[in-house]
Amino acid sequence: MNVMAGLETKSRFGIGARLLRKEDARHLRGRGCFVADVAVPGIQEIAFVRSPHAHARLLGIDVPPDPPGRVFTARDLPALKPVRSVPNVANFKASGYPVLAIDKVRFAGEIIAACVAPTRAEAEDLADAVEARFEPLPAAVDAVAAIRADAPRVHDHWADNLFVESRFEAGDIAAAEAEAAIVVRREYRMNRQVGVPIETRGVLAHLDHRTDELVVYDSTQGPHVVRVGLAEALQRDEQRIRVIAPDVGGGFGVKNRLYPEEVIVAALALELDQPMRWIEDRREHLLASIHARDHLYRIVAFADAAGKLLGLDAEIVVDGGAYALWPNSPLMETGMALRNLPGPYQIAHYRARGYTVATNKAPMGPYRGVARPGACFAIERTIDEVARAVGRDPMVVRMENMVLPSQMPYRTIANLQLDNGDYPESVRLAAGLVDVEAVRRRQRAGEPDGRLIGIGFASYTEQTAHGCGEWVSRGTPIVPGYESATARLMTDGSLVLLVGIQSHGQGLETTLAQVAHHELGISPNRIAVRHGDSALCPFGMGTFASRSMVMAGGAVARASRTLGEKIKRIGAHLLQTTQDQVRLEDDRVIGPVGSVSLAEIARTAHLRMDRLPQGTDPILDATETYQPAVDSGVFAYATNVAVVAVDPATGQVGLLDFGVAEDCGTIVNPMIVDGQIAGGITQGIGTALFEEIPYDAFGQPLATTFADYLLPGAVEIPEIKIAHLHTPAIHTEYGMKGMGEGGAIAPPAAIANAVRDALAAIGAELNETPITPRRVLAAIRAAQGTS
Repeated sequence: MNVMAGLETKSRFGIGARLLRKEDARHLRGRGCFVADVAVPGIQEIAFVRSPHAHARLLGIDVPPDPPGRVFTARDLPALKPVRSVPNVANFKASGYPVLAIDKVRFAGEIIAACVAPTRAEAEDLADAVEARFEPLPAAVDAVAAIRADAPRVHDHWADNLFVESRFEAGDIAAAEAEAAIVVRREYRMNRQVGVPIETRGVLAHLDHRTDELVVYDSTQGPHVVRVGLAEALQRDEQRIRVIAPDVGGGFGVKNRLYPEEVIVAALALELDQPMRWIEDRREHLLASIHARDHLYRIVAFADAAGKLLGLDAEIVVDGGAYALWPNSPLMETGMALRNLPGPYQIAHYRARGYTVATNKAPMGPYRGVARPGACFAIERTIDEVARAVGRDPMVVRMENMVLPSQMPYRTIANLQLDNGDYPESVRLAAGLVDVEAVRRRQRAGEPDGRLIGIGFASYTEQTAHGCGEWVSRGTPIVPGYESATARLMTDGSLVLLVGIQSHGQGLETTLAQVAHHELGISPNRIAVRHGDSALCPFGMGTFASRSMVMAGGAVARASRTLGEKIKRIGAHLLQTTQDQVRLEDDRVIGPVGSVSLAEIARTAHLRMDRLPQGTDPILDATETYQPAVDSGVFAYATNVAVVAVDPATGQVGLLDFGVAEDCGTIVNPMIVDGQIAGGITQGIGTALFEEIPYDAFGQPLATTFADYLLPGAVEIPEIKIAHLHTPAIHTEYGMKGMGEGGAIAPPAAIANAVRDALAAIGAELNETPITPRRVLAAIRAAQGTS
């Protein structure tokens, strides 16, 4: 079903229009304003002293005599208590994250002191001069080994290293095993990586004595939520804290938690009554910002002789790192993996056990896709292995196992309700993008240079815009079940939208203006979208979980409609007609005979209230809140297809072609959606082939610069072919579905399946990311029985 054409006919600027992004004008001219660009007189710079050890007792800190600045340790700021994140889940072990290490360090990179000086160079020199004394301790590095009884304890007061153990069971897995004609057993690993936004983290804080506000400029995805966290950490009333997120150069989840650095910068601004700033460098980001992925899956799949999945038995181990970050813990990663592992498939029997493990590594946090890339990797690789076990085409077996359109809405075995869509059609559409038959012909013919060609598919569902009940079921301490917006008509007829959502590169200043235009007929060029200021904007939960357009777009739509009714009431009065006889179009209220501009209506309302209809509110603004109609949210979905060439001599994997067929319901701006898909796929290619932070046996990270942490560049990214299905959501404004995370979910699985296809004749398979040349060669040698 395609509703785009009907919406496009209303306006070339509204929903469905391919408008250029409004925000690009300032960024392309170098006129954006990021935290590092904010100028405050008298600013002092902060550099942090970080632990060189993964696990050690902190015996003392020695500051050089006559330092060119000041050094602060935990004992200098005794009011700063450890930040605690405690989900509403039985048996969860709370750790408490010390803002500054007190008696012990638990990962390499943990902060032990803050150095303040007039320049960053002086602060870094001071940090280098500080000497800390340690007693090194054995480190818990491997999450599986950390579960064992003899493993070093990350937290001394815990009985073991488990944050929590989770279980889920539905159906009868023993019955599935008894009925199965084939059994596939595999172990999959998705290794640790980081988000690497183009702008690193940054915080600037100063005390505004006029308002008695602590003003905090923060590169964050959720300024209102950060304000809540800072108020708790600093024990300061929220009305005396203002958080401003200026331009934010990417986040991907990395900037959606409260970090010690934010608390320390704010605390020192209060302590010294001077502006304080910290800008993260790349090594700090790779070392101590939240890490992601790091999942292990042990899967047993039961299927019949045709490859129909009967049951799935899973064990999932998530390396949560040393601490639970506020507000949500790494438990969310494990819970999402448990529930999303069955994917878009009809599975009658399911048993899963999840272990969220504490280790001496940087804390785990959300990164684009949050758990679903790992879950997708496990189930999609398993689907391919089931198909190979029964001697059938993986593409066909995949479609035969999928939930059908006629079954929608469909509640999965893991209790997620898929709302609508045609999943098998997404596979067919993706196959057409890369011409499967042509790939197979090329594969059979062989490459002149000896490379091996393979094709692989991967499909996923993406839960978006979840409601209150879904978050409560996850045990999250903060429930982000709504978004708010204010629509305000100015005296000249232009419009200001104040939203609680935070944009960090998704084009929300453009798409939200398109929604308001759709409702009010105001040119997008006359609509300003203001966000990122906790003192000006209505409360919002921030940007994450593919929620922005559904939630904030829904709030803007409702606020615009409410405002539109006020505008039409006044316009009808000025046109001497009734409200039901007028419409909003082209910056005017148009009646049966004649029209009146929004500018005249706005001037009348604000400046000449004597001309208003009796009893009319003279202020033309409206604030509305959007909450999802269903707690489970709505599900976008897609199928990715990858074509690879594998060099069996070097282990090098090259991407020859890549396609994606996705369905995010009604598309507000197709150009922005395609950009989001391409950006996500690029990150997914990074997960699949390049990005990894390995640790040695002592808990030392081995990739803390871009010399060792590899990212995909332009030459590694093929042309990404995109096709769209359009199945409007039933329960959202205009039928929108979220889609921001989806691009990153399936590429690792699609690429791994393509590599497996290329190496099928050898019998080698790759079940670990990234798929590096070293791992490819090891898999080939293992399949050939050579060392």
